[in-house]
Amino acid sequence: MKQWTLWELPFFGPEHSKLEAALQRWRDDFPRIEKAIEPLPLDEQCRVLGRELGRAGLLEYAVPDPVAGGTVDVRAACMIREALSYDSPLADFVFAMQGIGSAAIWLFGSEEQKRTYLAGSRDGSRLAAFAMSEPDGSSDVASMTTRARIDGDDYVIDGVKTWISNGGIANQYIVIARTEDMPGSKGLSAILVDADTPGLTIESRIDIIAPHPLATIRFEGCRVPRSQLIGEPGAGFRMAMSTLDIFRTSVGGAAVGLARRALDETVERMRGRHLFGKQMSEMDTVRMRVADMTLDLESAVLLVYRAAWLKDTAGRSVTREVALAKLGATEAAQRVIDSAVQLFGGMGVTIGSVIERLYRDIRPMRIYEGASEVQKIIIGRKMLG
Repeated sequence: MKQWTLWELPFFGPEHSKLEAALQRWRDDFPRIEKAIEPLPLDEQCRVLGRELGRAGLLEYAVPDPVAGGTVDVRAACMIREALSYDSPLADFVFAMQGIGSAAIWLFGSEEQKRTYLAGSRDGSRLAAFAMSEPDGSSDVASMTTRARIDGDDYVIDGVKTWISNGGIANQYIVIARTEDMPGSKGLSAILVDADTPGLTIESRIDIIAPHPLATIRFEGCRVPRSQLIGEPGAGFRMAMSTLDIFRTSVGGAAVGLARRALDETVERMRGRHLFGKQMSEMDTVRMRVADMTLDLESAVLLVYRAAWLKDTAGRSVTREVALAKLGATEAAQRVIDSAVQLFGGMGVTIGSVIERLYRDIRPMRIYEGASEVQKIIIGRKMLG
């Protein structure tokens, strides 16, 4: 197993060194977990990984206990996602979705909602999902058409959500729907919907290049009690943005993990492979390519952990820095992994190889939780506004 260690940076405290030790224990145990899930269908792999992450105590960093005054340590979340994605992007996916699918509850939910939903999300016995994207406006939240109308003591939800991670296997969904007759994002609310609620159906499962559970979900007369509203009516957009502001930086952490694995694999391969009677690590063209990969990786690391540190400590909006971290790390990781493919040659595009898998895993990161172009708009607005 390749080595993974905490970066030598001034952004960490003693608690992060303690977490590093817990992550090393997870990595030591992961070959057992990997062997156990290998023959299972994808959905069941995610369920097992959820329970294992809960058992290891790692989900406590994604689903804090509000009774104990818990909040998400963004640096810790980035560390965990980096370490998990280094070995298993699927484990990283499960960790991230438990956080994204429960954040609105622990941030804004009622005491009853917290008691009902958070413990299972924290121990991995219940899988969570966040249903916001729609077929005609994934990045344009203000154009959302899914509606939830009041009928007596219930909300009745009608509409379609798509590209929903954990769709089809989640136990509960946080659904962003239009409840108020107000323009744009002002009329959106967040409603908790249990997966077995009548009127909620999985219309189709979606297969993408980096396998994880993804689905299109249809709501037709889906009736839920008004007590399932999270927070105040019309506050759904703010809740969605609060969730993304916490976990968007950690996408950069996951990208760093993929890039770090690609670079480690490349260094090992170049030291062991010979071409034209010469070790590839002695070729200047290879050394320059590896230097570029190293520069990209370590620049991404600084962007990610600076943004995480600011989010944890600055006490102010860090939207610009978060966008820089997400954009910079995912784009840099794409370049690092593409270089690894080139240096590995045919092996880099052979299905089943580590580098081929990394190539598939990194590509969606430049799209979800705000595509690279969206991050550029955010950064430009902050700089020029």
